[in-house]
Amino acid sequence: MTEYQIVEPGQEALLRDGTIKLHGPDGFEGMRRAGALAARILDEIAPMVQPGVTTAAIDDRVRELTLAGGAVPATLGYRGYAHSCCISINHVVCHGIPSEKTLKDGDIVNIDVTPLLDGWHGDTSRMYLVGDVPLKARRLVDVTYECLMIGIEQAKPGNRVGDIGAAIQAYAESNRYGVVREFCGHGLGRLFHDAPEVVHAGRAGTGPELRPGMFMTIEPMINLGKPPVKMLSDGWTAVTRDKSLSAQFEHSIGITEDGCEIFTLSPGGLHKPPYA
Repeated sequence: MTEYQIVEPGQEALLRDGTIKLHGPDGFEGMRRAGALAARILDEIAPMVQPGVTTAAIDDRVRELTLAGGAVPATLGYRGYAHSCCISINHVVCHGIPSEKTLKDGDIVNIDVTPLLDGWHGDTSRMYLVGDVPLKARRLVDVTYECLMIGIEQAKPGNRVGDIGAAIQAYAESNRYGVVREFCGHGLGRLFHDAPEVVHAGRAGTGPELRPGMFMTIEPMINLGKPPVKMLSDGWTAVTRDKSLSAQFEHSIGITEDGCEIFTLSPGGLHKPPYA
């Protein structure tokens, strides 16, 4: 049985105990600030995503912007991870590690940031197009963004987590794309990863009920080919098993009395590429 926990104002000692946390106005305000910073970081790095730029240089800039915003990168030191963001290129599904690898013309890139601001996590990712990107890759990126927003439409009181995944899966598969199952969205707030798990495929009407005060990410990973992924030897990087392209978008949201609030909307209107 799903258990819910009401988070009291100023409550610091939250445990990753399987309960779904329900937050009040102070939580929403904290998540708005953290989410706004995360979205602003993704806006500001957009001009850097060009052929010849290293992913390490982008990571350095993410760290600078995060610290300048009064936050720290939640990924830095998380389970031994040594970088301030994840940068996933082409067939990398998620958790790509920044390095001296340079971006190339035609690449598609996901950049995932999570500033921790005043105890709240603003978690979001966005796709970027590098130079002249082939039409089939652009189409994958467009559909993946549409999957995100279709999932968010289901995020309202009285629905269930399974309604989100079912809507995403139906739309992705209608376009003959594969939906990754091995990684999912998650609850967040003062904890980086918490209940519930938000799988981006499934059956409508199943899973925990969505209630006002729940915070979560929705972050579909959609493959041009089949759904399965495999992990590389570094223990972080996940790639498509068939080496097909993969795309992802992510927002952090809060369930309200009549729908949901997106905390990580781009302040500059840079919701999906192209961003020029």
